[in-house]
Amino acid sequence: MPQGSSHRVAVIVGPGSNPFELGVATELFGLARPELGHPWYELTLCAPRPSVRMHAGFFTLGGVAGLEAADDAGTVIVPNRPDPLAGTDPAVLAAIRRAARHGARLVSFCTGAFTLAAAGVLDGRRATTHWRWAEAFTARHPAVRLEPDVLFVDDGDVLTAAGSAAALDLGLHLIRRDHGAETANSVSRRLVFAAGRDGGQRQFVDRPVPAVDAASLQPLLDWARERLDRPLTVAALAARAAVHPATLHRRFQAELGTTPLAWLTEERVALACRLLERGEDRLEAVARASGLGTAANLRARLRRRTGLTPTAYRRRFGPGNTPPPPDVAR
Repeated sequence: MPQGSSHRVAVIVGPGSNPFELGVATELFGLARPELGHPWYELTLCAPRPSVRMHAGFFTLGGVAGLEAADDAGTVIVPNRPDPLAGTDPAVLAAIRRAARHGARLVSFCTGAFTLAAAGVLDGRRATTHWRWAEAFTARHPAVRLEPDVLFVDDGDVLTAAGSAAALDLGLHLIRRDHGAETANSVSRRLVFAAGRDGGQRQFVDRPVPAVDAASLQPLLDWARERLDRPLTVAALAARAAVHPATLHRRFQAELGTTPLAWLTEERVALACRLLERGEDRLEAVARASGLGTAANLRARLRRRTGLTPTAYRRRFGPGNTPPPPDVAR
């Protein structure tokens, strides 16, 4: 892909597609973001027919491009299916297979994993889907290595999200992969959405909602973000919030869907990413400033989060280097 050009994203829609997930894709990849200072994505909606009746029949989406629009996209997104056990349009499966052959990055939201699996592109790969359909998915597609209790799975060029809200988590993860943590955090702030939930976090699976204090965690989170370089502990956070650690844990699960310790770690890794993006090349300094302690811990945490070493991350996202997303291999 030439420097300065946009990465094309094609979203395949079909009868019963979920409007929320379509909205997630449109918000993240379809809206221009000139404030970021570099080319954004180019979004196209495509379908077997130019008019699509959306989920529950509330409205019809018209003027949609044909499936050939996915043929030269760098990323192809498959939203969910209202009945994942029903057959998939053969034309859609053919479009997905063509996209896989020419090297597109394939993405599914919620039960869209059934569509990817039906196209044969998930065999032998890691994937996830909504917890309600996990047993049925495994029975129908035993060759797929399903991870049924995580928010999303990044298996390189194939990524799957567990549910509608997890589509936001996966979308921000893709932006982080393509443009770095600073850009992903900027987009999440515009959305007023927490960007800290990683793919390994557990789905909420039919558990009662705990009673929590009505006050928001936001003041505590802001206080902690200003002190990430200090030896913060869950006990210190609980003391600041004037609650028992167990109560704080319940509030984090209820409001953020994660634990206080996991949130702290994610915030520290995100800060380390921002420091590397700004050009800091002293790993010990980055580790200290982000609260990760040692260069070894920084390397381990960053590799788990991004798949890159600190040096490789700085080379890719450092000053003067905002590369476009990976091109489609042709």
